[in-house]
Amino acid sequence: MEINEDDWELVNDDGLIYRRLKRPHPPPPPSTTVPPPDPAAEAKARTERKKKALLKLKTKYEQEIHHWEHLSNTLQALQNSTHNHQPPVPLLVSDQRVSVVQENCEDASYRELTDTFLAKVEAQEASIEMSRLCDVAEALCDAEEQRLKQSLIDLPIWEQSPKELIKALLE
Repeated sequence: MEINEDDWELVNDDGLIYRRLKRPHPPPPPSTTVPPPDPAAEAKARTERKKKALLKLKTKYEQEIHHWEHLSNTLQALQNSTHNHQPPVPLLVSDQRVSVVQENCEDASYRELTDTFLAKVEAQEASIEMSRLCDVAEALCDAEEQRLKQSLIDLPIWEQSPKELIKALLE
């Protein structure tokens, strides 16, 4: 098969210009025209897509509303429990033992609440300490890595010129 000058084409590929053989173009298919799309069908499909998107958005918002309602209810319950635990105005009772028992009950509930807060604070303190220890370990690892890199960079083989290095390797 003989290649003529007309069989070549110039191609510019982002500034790289080269010649290549022309690609054969397939003949157009015999009268396979696509019928124009039905506007009613397109409108119906568009409406269905919008409906699906809006339903997804609606369920997303409903879930978010339920989540906020749950949080609101939890907050109200906490507020109610703290209002119930507030020390009442001391009643003037002739029997001192009744007021001491009331104070001990309130003390126990406050002590329990204080203990839970103290446990949370200690857990946070432990996580902060762990984070600090991790930072120290990471700094030590980085220093060791730098030391190892520097020992490889300081090898005498890198001081020679490339020609001397090739000669040394060939010998």
